[in-house]
Amino acid sequence: MATKIRLARAGSKKRPYYHIVIADVRAPRDGRFIERVGKWDPMLPKDGDAVRVELNEERIKYWVANGAVPTDRVLRFMAAAGLATRDERNNPNKGKPGKAAQERIAEKEQKELDKKEAEEAAKAAAAEAAAAPAEEAPAEEAAATEE
Repeated sequence: MATKIRLARAGSKKRPYYHIVIADVRAPRDGRFIERVGKWDPMLPKDGDAVRVELNEERIKYWVANGAVPTDRVLRFMAAAGLATRDERNNPNKGKPGKAAQERIAEKEQKELDKKEAEEAAKAAAAEAAAAPAEEAPAEEAAATEE
């Protein structure tokens, strides 16, 4: 029989409380279980005096030795208690913005690039105009001023 160490929800609506149980994998979440080996009260503060997680370490060790597999959340509790090791997960894509946000970022960068190019072109045109010799007076005006 395949067994799991998992959470069974108890408590009222919007006030969760969980029992850590050994259960057959085919049993429903809050249904039949073999043994209760701990509890977790997520409503308690993390840094308070009260204990959020309580584990019966002897029984957990026994069941793990007999092939019970903990769920991810229970494995976190066991790792914190020093009963198991848990590999750190790495999801490099989780922190990246979504598709629409990436499009907005690319559009904004393109606008800034276009703005800089326009400014540089305006500066170059101004510098070219300043460096060009002043227009000479037409020949008729030059002749009229000499007389």
